[in-house]
Amino acid sequence: MPNSDQLLAKLYALRKDYADDPEDETYQALHHAFLFISYNMAAFKDYVKNEAEKEEKQ
Repeated sequence: MPNSDQLLAKLYALRKDYADDPEDETYQALHHAFLFISYNMAAFKDYVKNEAEKEEKQ
């Protein structure tokens, strides 16, 4: 499983793919998700860590 920084980088790249139309719903969803996660990075890191641990147990 990718780490939190890798996941955020992927989200950023996806957001850039849609940046040519800022009114597009997909762009807006990616943009706001990216910003929210960026501003809450500590909680996101905890979430990713917990999910990775769950996968390891399976």
